[in-house]
Amino acid sequence: MDLEDQVVIPSASRAGGVQAPEEPPALPRRQVVLTMGGVMLAIFLSSLDQTVVGTAMPRIVSDLGGFDRFTWVTTAYLVASTTSVPIAGRLSDLFGRKSFYIWGIIIFLVGSALAGFSQTMNQLIMFRAIQGIGGGVMMAIAFISVGDLFPPSERGKYQGLVAAVFGLSSVIGPTMGGFITDNLSWNWIFFINIPLGTPIVLLFVRYFPHIRPSAPSHGLDYAGMVALILAVVPLLLGLSWGGVQYEWASPQVIGALVLSGLMTVLFVILEFRSPEPIMPFEIYRNRVVSISLIGSFLTGFGMFGAIIFIPLFFQGVLGASATSSGSFLTPMMLGIVVGAGLSGQALSRLGGHYRAQTLVGMALMGTGMALVSTMDQDTSYSRAIVYIVTMGFGLGITFPSLTISVQNAVPYRVMGVATSAIQFYRSIGGTMGLAILGSLMASRLSSSVFASLSDQVRQALPPEAVTEILNKPQALLNPEAMDNLRASFDRLGPQGAVVADQLLDTLRAS
Repeated sequence: MDLEDQVVIPSASRAGGVQAPEEPPALPRRQVVLTMGGVMLAIFLSSLDQTVVGTAMPRIVSDLGGFDRFTWVTTAYLVASTTSVPIAGRLSDLFGRKSFYIWGIIIFLVGSALAGFSQTMNQLIMFRAIQGIGGGVMMAIAFISVGDLFPPSERGKYQGLVAAVFGLSSVIGPTMGGFITDNLSWNWIFFINIPLGTPIVLLFVRYFPHIRPSAPSHGLDYAGMVALILAVVPLLLGLSWGGVQYEWASPQVIGALVLSGLMTVLFVILEFRSPEPIMPFEIYRNRVVSISLIGSFLTGFGMFGAIIFIPLFFQGVLGASATSSGSFLTPMMLGIVVGAGLSGQALSRLGGHYRAQTLVGMALMGTGMALVSTMDQDTSYSRAIVYIVTMGFGLGITFPSLTISVQNAVPYRVMGVATSAIQFYRSIGGTMGLAILGSLMASRLSSSVFASLSDQVRQALPPEAVTEILNKPQALLNPEAMDNLRASFDRLGPQGAVVADQLLDTLRAS
């Protein structure tokens, strides 16, 4: 590391134990440009990995099984990244950004390699969690770094750039995931991170400024970190187990939810008492911040649910390939990008009407979701695209309006904490959305299929055979599996093809 890269920032004690530099350091322009380029690449890589898996999941389930754990491949990543965001942000405040950023990328790349070599669904889930730890560190410090590199008067210029990079990865991710899955294998959606991420590590080792406080005045909030982890993880485990692996009233589900509730209460108590809290509660006293965090939670719930389950609808119900299902998701992502761009411009040009724009965005998003809920096996591709674009456009409007309203409502000394809270609550909403929607899908699929089976199918298949198909519904996701299912009905003679079609139609409708 060059001596010119080491910048020591005097820290001042603040309310709630928050320590922050008075203003970002002045850095050489070349260093700022190269560092910002690396930050944009890191944002692209970490956000890409949240969307690239969606269109590959049907093929992964087909190869590894574990349909009941369908959502946990994404949930494991989100749980780990969500938990690591506030922890990484606080540690970087105390010890500097550079080393944490570099190690976050390295952990992400190691998790990617391990995920690519997974042989079982449980292995893939575990390695995705490792990926998520690195990805959470990358995302958290990326947004904090913008505040370090630029003074407050210039940060607004880069909001559009960040949104564009995030939007680009969201557009490319599903299509890339489908293309790689169809032409190589699903393993390569993880292996491809290695050549993309290695140059970022090298760039940061050379150019990322080593910005650090002169000396932290308080100890680290270890108890708060542990309590945060023990509050988030059991909550999401309980929501994912309920109605799928265990009954909602089972000791496992109730125990996980109760533990989460107790740890949440303990976390709040610890944070009020800690001199260096992981999440200072002073920001929640601001009404704009608290309302914006609720909005961020709800938009995350809808966004991640759509990214994961809409490709499943296109492949499993409408019969699209992995590649084409990704391309059908692209219009929704473009809707997000356009909505975010227009919303950001309107905030700057029309005087910052945060409340009105957020309400408009939420209304459009809700309308799109209501339309999506009406789709079935007879829905045309064009109508489905109009519905998801409406939802995406409304979602995009909320992104800059929520973030900028929070940044403008708090003093600079807590702006980083407040901005990280937006990420944290959006991710919590996403993970809870996946858990709840995944549980709902699994339970409703089973009950709907058994209620809708024709008499011919009931006579041809015993209940245990139908249950086996429901546990591994690859026939809707894999052409080879569909051919094998049809072949299994050949023993029924000429009626076999009719019975197989009836079963497939029932599965699609359910």
